[in-house]
Amino acid sequence: MTTKTALITGASKGIGRELAFIFAEEGCNLLLAARSEQELMQLKDLLQEQYDIIAEIFVSDLSLPDAAMRLFEAVKETGREVDYLVNNAGFGDYGAFADTSWERYQKMIQLNVTTLTQLTHLFVADWRGRKAGRILNVSSTAAFQPGPMMAVYFATKAFVLSLSEAVDNELRREEITITALCPGPTATQFGAESKMNASQLVKNVQIADAHSVALLGFHAMMKGKPVVLHGAMNKVAPFAIRFMPRRWVTRMAAWVMKK
Repeated sequence: MTTKTALITGASKGIGRELAFIFAEEGCNLLLAARSEQELMQLKDLLQEQYDIIAEIFVSDLSLPDAAMRLFEAVKETGREVDYLVNNAGFGDYGAFADTSWERYQKMIQLNVTTLTQLTHLFVADWRGRKAGRILNVSSTAAFQPGPMMAVYFATKAFVLSLSEAVDNELRREEITITALCPGPTATQFGAESKMNASQLVKNVQIADAHSVALLGFHAMMKGKPVVLHGAMNKVAPFAIRFMPRRWVTRMAAWVMKK
């Protein structure tokens, strides 16, 4: 059996790091991308020591405009064929829309939307004719409604969900699948880094652990599911809001997201 290879962005922390361990346990070689060289090196050494796999690292700030193409080219130079692409890198920011700098939003859109879309496009184009290839795009339960106080972040995750579902449908004849993983609040550095921990949402819900979210996403990707949500309540809410006026949905989200 040929050893498979997975490329994971945002691999040094949280869900991306947990996915790296899950893939390694399954015997996959790994291509790990993130900004922190030290954390990537430690992760690489740990994975290779614990599992009989090969791991390579790519130190890259994927919020930069040319980063996706540079990463793709660097991966191609290794000579390794990527079988699984995990677009996990992303960030959010808590606060009123007008109070956050445009530069911050520009980086968020570049990372959460543009880089994810370009990497998906590059690898899908590369895979055509192979009749194989699976992509896991990390979206969020934020994708299902507007999000006052995190307006741009919620919008980027809605884009990821919509893109993933549409392109997955297009690629079925190619036997390439795209899965959108939609977790709710998860125990990672995201809450602190985005300042989202100040919101009622994080204070009043059960926080999922990163490993269980990663494991759910992994199995859903392997089964070729278009969308997977983590947690019973997270599955109920997107269904329920379909029957509510959009204004009510936004007001409810605003209440949940307040400090």
